[in-house]
Amino acid sequence: MANHNLYNVFAAHFPDHRAQVAIETASGRTISFEELETESAKIANLLVQKGLQPGDRVTVQIEKSPEGVFLYLACLRAGLVYHPLNTAYKRSELAYFLGNAEPSAIICSAHFLDMMSDLAAAQGIGLVLTLEADGSGSLMSGSGDCSEQFDTVARDEDDMAALLYSSGTTGRPKGIVLTHGNLSANALSLVDIWGFTSGDVLLHALPIFHVHGLFVAINCALVSGCRMIYLPGYDPKQIMHYLPDSTVMMGVPTYYTRLLAEQQFDKKLCASMRLFISGSAPLLEETFHEFEQRSGHIILERYGMSETSMNTSNPLEGERKAGTVGLPLPGVSVRIVDENGSALPAGETGDLQVKGPNVFSGYWRMPEKTAEDFTADGFFNTGDKGLIDSDGYVSIVGRAKDMVISGGLNVYPKEIELVIDELPGVVESAVIGIPHADFGEVVIAVVVADANSQVEEADIISAAKNELANFKVPKAVVFLDELPRNAMGKVQKAALREQYRNILPG
Repeated sequence: MANHNLYNVFAAHFPDHRAQVAIETASGRTISFEELETESAKIANLLVQKGLQPGDRVTVQIEKSPEGVFLYLACLRAGLVYHPLNTAYKRSELAYFLGNAEPSAIICSAHFLDMMSDLAAAQGIGLVLTLEADGSGSLMSGSGDCSEQFDTVARDEDDMAALLYSSGTTGRPKGIVLTHGNLSANALSLVDIWGFTSGDVLLHALPIFHVHGLFVAINCALVSGCRMIYLPGYDPKQIMHYLPDSTVMMGVPTYYTRLLAEQQFDKKLCASMRLFISGSAPLLEETFHEFEQRSGHIILERYGMSETSMNTSNPLEGERKAGTVGLPLPGVSVRIVDENGSALPAGETGDLQVKGPNVFSGYWRMPEKTAEDFTADGFFNTGDKGLIDSDGYVSIVGRAKDMVISGGLNVYPKEIELVIDELPGVVESAVIGIPHADFGEVVIAVVVADANSQVEEADIISAAKNELANFKVPKAVVFLDELPRNAMGKVQKAALREQYRNILPG
């Protein structure tokens, strides 16, 4: 039987000359593909010696480092399940994740060691190791004397490779089971449609506890055998320093707006670049057009989820449409349906469903929820509201949970935000629904205005009245210096709804 372990897919695409650089850090350190193989083998041997068996979960809460990549690869090679966690999570959140995932080992920064050790003892988890941003810690010291040889454990396409958790903006986070087949299919497809080759240099400034930085960026680099410039985080000046040595950059929209805020950012800096990719949050059309003007490059926007990795992408060759997330990936089917599950024609807004080898196998130990979110013919209900235009390009107009129902009428926040964002002096906006005794919900707008702007609440409401039906017009406007966002740049609308739920009188 063929071994479908994701690591085998990576290794098959590593350059023949294994001394070639795979990772370069901001400090100038370089890691070869040979080191990826030997160091991941040593860690895999350590974890197996500690008693871990294929299918066991390994919870990882660490800062970004090359050693973190070794650990990721080691888990794959040993048939273990990689379970990354955001370093911002607090004790109560961690207790939930550990209780739900039931890992056999925890790898964490020393900063979290005392807390993690307490939680591990309470959960009966016997192995806790440390890994620091500089590569030190008990994981690497423990693996130092282990063999550099390891036979990659055979895995089937349907075997679990990673366990991620939903953001938990509504209720408790759900475990998302991603298989070796899911991740392999998506990585191979993305490398093909985005034109990755071993000659590329990927500028990597994303966090590594999320699909974008881990399963999109890193996997694309490993499957193409290209070099990564591996930065600890996002700093626009550091990005500009490395752009002349890079060919591809992936980022959230905030990365691009912050580059545009730098006066030195220009076409000369981007001369060696072939592709800028944006995702994880909607890209404003204003940013799309300004970036093209300043850099000479058209941002490629794509659409994915934790449950599916990437679903759609604007084309490498061909029109990249502002405000859309492009066309379905090869082998991926996307459709828009009404509330009864019937397919809608082009241009009509409805529920977006997706089907393909990239789509997760189900929620961790939640068969009822899994059955609820999949249709009889195998499509996953994404929870997004979208439309497909006559050319097949997909647009996301909002998430189902963000949809406002006012007086029995559906209001899609994106439609209102587009109107507000066009106003002079408005940087960006977030439209939310808050409880109302009469209508059930009413719309309010949270707006970030330029520091020198004179835009007022009356201007925004007037513009909305001119462009939209009355039930879509905000009943109040709140001005903030910036919108609250999570680590991947997504606006935290749940937090805004809670903060301003009582803003209206009565």
